Amino acid sequence: MTEIPKSAVARTARLASLPLGLAGRAALGLGKRVTGMAADVVSADVQRRTAEHLFSVLGQLKGGAMKMGQALSVFEAALPEDLAGPYRAALTKLQEAAPPLPAASVHKVLHESLGEDWRDLFKEFDDKPAAAASIGQVHRAVWADGRDVAVKVQYPGAGAALRSDLNQMARFAGLFKAIQPGLDVKPLVQEIRDRVTEELDYELEATSQRAFAAAFDGDPDICVPQVLKSSPRVLVTEWIEGVPLSTIIASGTVEERDTAGTRMALLHFSAPARVELLHADPHPGNFRMLPDGRLGVLDFGAVARLPGGHPEVIGRLTRLALAGDAEAVLVGLQDEGFVKRDAKIDAAAVLSYIRPMLDPVAEPKFRFSRAWLRAEAGRLANPKSPAYAMSRQLNLPPSYMLTHRVTLGSIGVLCQLEAEAPYREIIERWLPGFAEPKDLAKKPRRRKAE
Repeated sequence: MTEIPKSAVARTARLASLPLGLAGRAALGLGKRVTGMAADVVSADVQRRTAEHLFSVLGQLKGGAMKMGQALSVFEAALPEDLAGPYRAALTKLQEAAPPLPAASVHKVLHESLGEDWRDLFKEFDDKPAAAASIGQVHRAVWADGRDVAVKVQYPGAGAALRSDLNQMARFAGLFKAIQPGLDVKPLVQEIRDRVTEELDYELEATSQRAFAAAFDGDPDICVPQVLKSSPRVLVTEWIEGVPLSTIIASGTVEERDTAGTRMALLHFSAPARVELLHADPHPGNFRMLPDGRLGVLDFGAVARLPGGHPEVIGRLTRLALAGDAEAVLVGLQDEGFVKRDAKIDAAAVLSYIRPMLDPVAEPKFRFSRAWLRAEAGRLANPKSPAYAMSRQLNLPPSYMLTHRVTLGSIGVLCQLEAEAPYREIIERWLPGFAEPKDLAKKPRRRKAE
């Protein structure tokens, strides 16, 4: 009989404790209702305790559990303040922290991936990790030519742990509704699971990062580190020194927040046009603000491939919605599969559903905020809201799932930053279809990676 590793048993036990804990708190809530305590007080109490347990467990694990926590952390700005406040630190910790891998295990991976003479590649190598994430950790080192480098080493068994965690979390994705009622996590779990194989292959990540680095070489706003060496489980890139975006979120000045928000929007909208790829992991742990004002971008394990750039129809429908052309918007949504053609749906109601989401690009400048995002989340999640009823009639085509998730994640980060910027100007330049037809000739030609 094959012996099950103790670490695997511990991981499973921790994850299994989540639904059990929820059941216990539900029973507690029932008991309090019997004693006459107000239902809304009970609900808030259960919600708060569930959040505490959830993020505590996710924070102790690597693999899919931590990856799910990182994905959810960008939605922190949508949580009610009385809930988000106590757990903001825990959510931020999920973006960059994980228990470190022992030095001996790191050396073994380097030996297997780079050869027995792997130490000859470096002048110096720091055994203490500088950062840790869901499937690997990063060590600082000095390359043979004297350059400071980041060495990302994948955890042994990361693939199996990641798939196991995601399989378990898919079974109780409804737990997350205790944190944000109305948030459907099942598609998020499925989409992450579908991309696991890609993220586990550091060679594939290196290819994506090289493409980004070439496209943004010399860019005044965005910095992508060069790749120096790669293997399926080890990735060596240039080291970039900067302030973590999480620090800007926590204590940055208004100017720093606005600059970071502008750079984030530029990355999101310009990358598909310049390199036909979209950075698909927009949690704050993957970004640094460099001393020269550029946004340093890390971790290209998750990317969306967008041949031809962002779909033109998205920009066009956004422009039509802002112009109030409800019928044209409905036809466009039907053509793309967002609305079934035989559905009995009112064009004006669809426009009323969509229009508030477009406030960030309705005016020359917009300041994202937690209050704005909470209001939008409440509008969409409230069963008594017309927007909630409309959402039940709409569909998200599979081809848009990843782009939709990345856009929501980016908006979540902008709201954490409370950033103001000329977002309309950015998308007029970079989002196909958004500019008025007469202005199309002014759009810059796409730069492709060499």
